[in-house]
Amino acid sequence: MKLINFNKNNIDKAINELVIDKNTNEPIIIIHDLNKKNTKDETSLKIKIKENINASFIEVFINNKEQKKEHSFKREFEVEGNASLEYLKYQDINENTSLNIDSNITLKQNAKINITNFELGLGINKNNFNTNLDEENSNLNIFGLVKLYEKSNSYSIFNTVHNAKNCSSNVSYKHSLHDASKAIYEAKSIVNEEALYSKVLQNSNTILLSDDVVIFARPHLEINIDELEASHGATTGSLDKEQLLYLQARGIPLNKAYEMLLKAFENEVYDNIKDLKIKEFVTKFKKSDYV
Repeated sequence: MKLINFNKNNIDKAINELVIDKNTNEPIIIIHDLNKKNTKDETSLKIKIKENINASFIEVFINNKEQKKEHSFKREFEVEGNASLEYLKYQDINENTSLNIDSNITLKQNAKINITNFELGLGINKNNFNTNLDEENSNLNIFGLVKLYEKSNSYSIFNTVHNAKNCSSNVSYKHSLHDASKAIYEAKSIVNEEALYSKVLQNSNTILLSDDVVIFARPHLEINIDELEASHGATTGSLDKEQLLYLQARGIPLNKAYEMLLKAFENEVYDNIKDLKIKEFVTKFKKSDYV
């Protein structure tokens, strides 16, 4: 795998655009060690996939120090005609860290982007995704797993506008909330009159693992045509007690049964990753190897 370590202060400022003009046989990986970045620094990067290219990309945001820090990143994705990008964002920060990431996505005709987000651990996470589907047959998929502990907070905001025919968007998140953590999922998709035969999906599923956790899920569709496929929904609940009893009746200890059901819930996000080498990276990833 191609590994890029962004460990020096402000190194992103010297790299404004990354152009991928060849198929990536292995994912490009960028590791952001937030321990070594300035407080309230803002870094931006444009990732551009050239026409007819298939690319895979991993970006990791991690730290393990206790200093109170706020970090802001801007990401711009441009996928040209008949090209595709599989992008994984993996973040695991400490309780005193605030991480803000604003992403803007542009898809050309017949272009596709598959984004998977893993937000783990502590701290404050804010992620904004803005997408205009202006060219025909473009395809946007954003999947996420938000797994939080203690008093951590996650804000996931999505704004998607369908302006062209035969475009599809799918924004689907799972939340696994422990202790006194809080998450917000807010998705708004607008389908304009020109966007005939669009496919628009939104979904939020949350497992509450404490009486003190909070989830605000607000899926929203604004549709101006009849010729489309659309659905949205949000579910919230705890682990199924009957399934827990079923597993225990077959000799599985309660703690193990609990872990098995939670893992099955989370694995649906892993299953949406198409690139096997990205799946392997997630499976083997250990934060201690990098910070």
